[in-house]
Amino acid sequence: ILMSYNSHLMLLYFPFKKLVTSVEDCNKFFLKSETPPNIMKILEGGKILDQNRYKWICQSYKDFKTFVTLYDTQNKIPVFSAAKFNGSTPRRPNIPWMIEPQAGNKDYKTNQGFDRGHLFPSSYGFTDLEKKSTFTLTNIVPQKARFNQVSWNRMEECIKCVLNEYCFNNNGNIEGFVVIGAQPSNNGPNNSLNNRINIPSVLWSAFCCYSHSQNKWLASAHWGNNTDHGPEHLDTKTLGELHADKNNVK
Repeated sequence: ILMSYNSHLMLLYFPFKKLVTSVEDCNKFFLKSETPPNIMKILEGGKILDQNRYKWICQSYKDFKTFVTLYDTQNKIPVFSAAKFNGSTPRRPNIPWMIEPQAGNKDYKTNQGFDRGHLFPSSYGFTDLEKKSTFTLTNIVPQKARFNQVSWNRMEECIKCVLNEYCFNNNGNIEGFVVIGAQPSNNGPNNSLNNRINIPSVLWSAFCCYSHSQNKWLASAHWGNNTDHGPEHLDTKTLGELHADKNNVK
């Protein structure tokens, strides 16, 4: 009875999403369907260390699974979203945000200077369903407007170009894997929206793919401070540098 009651509460909390107890239910969004990245003190060997706080969400739209999110119910932001990239189309869908009780549009509308920053961007979706599924508050974080619209947007477009241009598998199909995450700020009066939603201090992004034309694997990482005063372009780093610098992503 307790299990049934808790499941019912979770469905109320995430009405548009499919909560899963194991990442194996949606691991196709990771390279070779293997385990997700290790996040220090949160996720190790594909296992969530605090299962009351962190939840796997198989993001979907009209029962079609599109990507996966590890969600932090305490900070009310995603830890990361991961997806398989199969090509992209330019059109941005006109769709209202899918609202869950943990955060509403009012949390962003009453805090000028912050965008609803996608982790997995709609521009990386190939189908309309994939694009629409990204417009959920379980896939966004409060992101400083200039950071989101300038350096972060340029990085997203650059990676998308690489994926579309070079990431073809042995069958001639576009195929790549992306993971985009947020590093939460320490608790403080200026580090949350409405004393509810953590404003992350850093956003990071990583991708890898096999390039049939170059006969090798391609991979890179980017990260930037969530501030309006950062550089206009983010430096390209290796996955090893991401792990060494952030010391929580592996």
